[in-house]
This record gives sequence, C-alpha cells and structure tokens, in this order.
Amino acid sequence: MERRRFIVKAGGVLAAAGATTVVEAPYVIAQPKVQWRMPSVYPPAADVLLGSAHRLAKAVEEMSAGRFRIEVSPAGQLMPPLGVFDATSQGTVESGHSASLFWAAKVPAAPWFATVPFGLNAAGMAAWFLQSDGLKLWEETYAPFNLLPRPGMSTGPQMAGWFRRKINTIGDFKGLRMRIPGLGGQVVARAGGTPVLIPGGEIYSALERGVIDASEWIGPYDDMKLNLQNTARYYYYPGWHEPGATLEYIFNKKAYEALPVDLQRMLNYAAATTQLTGLMEMEVKNAAGLETLKTDFKGKVEVLPLPAPVLRDLKKLSAEVVREESEKTPTGRKVYASYTAFQAQTGGWSRISEGAYQQLMAL
Repeated sequence: MERRRFIVKAGGVLAAAGATTVVEAPYVIAQPKVQWRMPSVYPPAADVLLGSAHRLAKAVEEMSAGRFRIEVSPAGQLMPPLGVFDATSQGTVESGHSASLFWAAKVPAAPWFATVPFGLNAAGMAAWFLQSDGLKLWEETYAPFNLLPRPGMSTGPQMAGWFRRKINTIGDFKGLRMRIPGLGGQVVARAGGTPVLIPGGEIYSALERGVIDASEWIGPYDDMKLNLQNTARYYYYPGWHEPGATLEYIFNKKAYEALPVDLQRMLNYAAATTQLTGLMEMEVKNAAGLETLKTDFKGKVEVLPLPAPVLRDLKKLSAEVVREESEKTPTGRKVYASYTAFQAQTGGWSRISEGAYQQLMAL
C-alpha cells in the first residue's frame, strides 16, 4: 500500500540536537456512504415506539461519522403500515421497524418473538434472545424471507385495553369486536369474540364510530396520544396478551451482508441500546400517564382490573391456543419448545425474586 511521509520534529534530547524523525502513515481512504430507508408500522403519535427507530438511526450515523444514514418514516408515509415486512423482504427498502406479531398470517411462528399471552416479561424476552437460542431461532424463521431480525425496544407490561362495556365474565367476550393482534387475538376468538387487525393510527376512528367495541394498544401514555380515553370508558389491566412485548428491526439480508463489517457491528449495537432506553422511557411516561388518567379524567374513565375468574379463563384458553398455533409448522413447534422450556427454567427464580418483591410492595 502506498504511504506518505510526515516529517515531524522529534521531542526531548533529539529535538535539541536539531534531529528529525520520519513517520510512515497510510493514505486516508475515502469510505463509501450508505443510505438506508426504514419505514415503521407506528404512527407519529406513538412517539416512544417510533422514536426508538429514530434513536437507532441517530446512533448509527454518529458512530459511523456520517458514513451510514438511515431515514426513518412513520406509518403510511412510504407504504401502508402492514406492508413493511414484504417491502423489506423484497428489497424495496433496506430495513423496517415493526413487531413480529403483525406477520402471524404469513409466518405462524413470528408472534413468539414479540410476545406470548401469559408469557415472558421484558427481562425474560431479552434473556431468551441473548442467553438462550431465541435470536438464533428468530433468524432461522425469517431466513426464507431474506430477512435478518434484531430485537428492538420493549414496551414492558401493557394494559388489557379499552372497552365500551364492562367485562364481568369470560362470556362478555362473546360477540365482542376487538382490535388485538397476534396470539392474543386468537385467544379472544376462542372466547367468542372477533379479533380485528388494524394499524394504531386507525384505532381512534374505529372505536369512536363503533366499528369495534374494544381495543388494546400499549399503555396510558401512548393510548392517550391516540385519544382513546375519549372513545371508551373502561380501561382494563393487566395486559395478559402482551406481558413483555418486544419490537423488531428487520434488515434485508442482502443489504445487511453488503455492509462493511464495522457498519454491521454498529447497526447491531445501536439496535441493542434501544432495547433498554425505550423500555425505561416507557416506564416513566406510563407512570405519568396513569396519574393523568386518574386525575384529569376522573368520572369519565374507570381504570379496572380484569376479574380473577376472567383471567383464569383467559389463561386456560391461551395455553390451548399457543399450543395449537405452534403445531401449524415445524418451525413453530421448534420455537414453542424453546420458549416454553426457557420460561419454565427461569420462572422459579422470577416468582421468588421480582414477583415476591412486587407482592410485598403492594401490601
């Protein structure tokens, strides 16, 4: 490799003698710049979720000194929100930002990588990905679609959703039209309801016009950003259907492999950092949002726990649905086996550590 020579004054005794030193240094080679597009399934109102993608893009640009830039687009700007998977798979765009539970119809095993009813919490999901074979299985599941997945931020525990009428027994789900995706939607169907899959930006109008009777979204902060408190009176918890929802970044595999190795590493690192920062932001904002609901909407909104018998019935139905859905494909069976084994392995510790502590604090 050609080199250029810098002549510098040597320090110390040699400098006093007027000596010089020759230093060999390589030419600085101009690095190519990479520009990617990343459409999201989340609207601008979901500023924490969408913001996590912007945070990734900012980190990548700063770490690469401007060599690698990712343009993030909110839902609907480049394409319909639920077109993100196919567009990234086909290489129309290089990357996407979403949640794997949206793709259950085309990838039956996909929901496990987002959340499972009565499944792992945020910490459990991260541990399954990073300390077990969760991420490896996710990569295998998406490989036929020319996609490479990476975990995004976790929302933490969610709310069970907004209902226009009270839920007293499992029978109240019969005939209920509810916006709920993934395996949770299958459970609602098993209970006699009708799950409806619509993008977040369309929930308000659907509830307000009575097209649906209930809807889950995320938690107090994001739900109020969509003004859902003005569409239904009863706001139930806990979010049994999404106890540790984890978002995803999906990269077109060919585009990813075309990146220099250092840019691949930067992209992976930036994705990992948003897992923690997004979860922490969600915790703080949901806490403030809950207080706002209790004070500013007192008498208009009722924040209620789902009755224990209803939760027990939902848990029983969930076990049936999750097992049956896993049997649809060989990949599903493999993912289900890994997930359930890991949940059993870590569950004992969770119950006597975090679970016991939370019970104590509630006394």
